Amino acid sequence: MTAAAGAVHHIRLTVTDVARAREFYTRVLGFSVAVDTVPPQDDPDHWLMVHNLQGGIVLTNGQLQLGLRPCDDPRRRAGDRFDPLRVGLDHVSFSVGGRAELAEIRDRCAAGGHEHGELAELAPFGIAVLSITDPDGIQLELTAPLEPDA
Repeated sequence: MTAAAGAVHHIRLTVTDVARAREFYTRVLGFSVAVDTVPPQDDPDHWLMVHNLQGGIVLTNGQLQLGLRPCDDPRRRAGDRFDPLRVGLDHVSFSVGGRAELAEIRDRCAAGGHEHGELAELAPFGIAVLSITDPDGIQLELTAPLEPDA
């Protein structure tokens, strides 16, 4: 076999409130807005962008693009939240440079009232982890390499 999947190019999450999710992902996780509007109707890419944004936005953080799109209202149920135990996504994991960044993000979550776990070490995997939850209950994990003992 010669063809194989590589690094993740982008992720798109369906959220109940794009503005609220935008605030969370930019303020707490440091993403920046890449695209938040479609070009005018006379632009040759207008309909392509309407189709691809699906009423949402695209954020970026280095090489990763994160799309946020609104729920399809006819399919949304009252109180609908992410469930990692249903078929589909369990969680998304992002890497950060070190344990200090994990602590900083944990503190931002605490200050903003966002759910988060404790910093933990997974020595067999060589990482420290922090679990957090976005405003729709989507489980996120942040990882940093374990620092060698000084």
